[in-house]
Amino acid sequence: MHVRIAVLPGDGIGPEVIREAVACLGQVARIFGHSFAFQSHPVGGYAIDAFNEPLPGATLDACLEADAVLLGAVGDPRHDGLPSGRRPESGLLALRKGLGAYANLRPAVLHPALVRSSPVREDVVRGTDLLVVRELAGGLYFGEPRSLDADRGVNTLAYSVPEVERVARYAFDLARRRRRKVTSVDKANVLEASQLWRRVVTQMAKEYPDVALEHLYVDACAMALVARPASFDVVLTDNLFGDILSDEAAVLTGSLGMLPSASLGGRVGLYEPVHGSAPDLAGKDLANPVGAIGSAAMLLRYSLGLEAEAAALEAAVGAALDQGFGTADLACQPARVGTRGMGEAIRQCLAKAAGKDAPAGNGGCCCGRGDLALPGHHVGVEGGPGASCASGAAPFHGEVPA
Repeated sequence: MHVRIAVLPGDGIGPEVIREAVACLGQVARIFGHSFAFQSHPVGGYAIDAFNEPLPGATLDACLEADAVLLGAVGDPRHDGLPSGRRPESGLLALRKGLGAYANLRPAVLHPALVRSSPVREDVVRGTDLLVVRELAGGLYFGEPRSLDADRGVNTLAYSVPEVERVARYAFDLARRRRRKVTSVDKANVLEASQLWRRVVTQMAKEYPDVALEHLYVDACAMALVARPASFDVVLTDNLFGDILSDEAAVLTGSLGMLPSASLGGRVGLYEPVHGSAPDLAGKDLANPVGAIGSAAMLLRYSLGLEAEAAALEAAVGAALDQGFGTADLACQPARVGTRGMGEAIRQCLAKAAGKDAPAGNGGCCCGRGDLALPGHHVGVEGGPGASCASGAAPFHGEVPA
């Protein structure tokens, strides 16, 4: 299979974790006989610095022409003073909208080796394996009118029946492949938009008699995620509530750095770790790349239909954790490593399971040629760890042949 993957390293720790994810995808390509071509493009704060806009048109066009998009992280405090529509985060919202994504999948699975890393008591959190399905294209983040002046800020929460139906169907279909339970989260006791949400989801459930449905108010769900996390299977909710609850679910797994995500429903799938850009950690080899590598596994599964390859990569992550490897955020892991070291440990486990040798060194981009860097993005190149690309505006072109 020949695949084109648009890579958006982004800001902060984004380039570092994406370097490891791309290296893992490169190894998957070699082991399973695929050809993956990567192209890097600017987004977020880096794009503002270089092109004075958080999502250049050329970046969106390249993403729409690719088979899948892999994103690092977006956010740079240097640009916090800009108007809301020009900040780095607005580039991410515009990217999701431009790709047509409306269903955001955020799995939260507690690996047995990380039980002691969770702040929740072991007997409560053990067995946690849930999937948050977050509506991504509507709600407060996109509703109009919206405004801000000296005395008043306005945002609009609105949903239509088709918007709720399409994301609800995603959730019910996924539940059929899991443990056949959907928990729909709203605030129907206060919000009219939530009353519509609950009515539409209840009607949709009639098409899935084999899937159990429960409704929870968002405040009750927030408490239940801590009190009985293992009771959840698929959690369906709107844009705002999903943003918040999925971060809460991440803490159950031991670290926000563990969670991957997929944004689906449009022409091209978008994959990114749930964590932010963490500029205070950037360039220090401290960031946890597991969320980015897990996002790469989701890319293999949902955009490319490569279930065996996705499962092999996820198994390699589990094997590395079983062996005690972990970054600084995983305090219970005895084999403390950095971002590069964690990526290398996962690739070694992947190679061992396949009966093949892992590439020498600590990964780089695992490409046949070239580098995975835009000017100023230190993400590792063929010439050596930590190098950056030469000056110039041309994005990376790299390919991993079979």
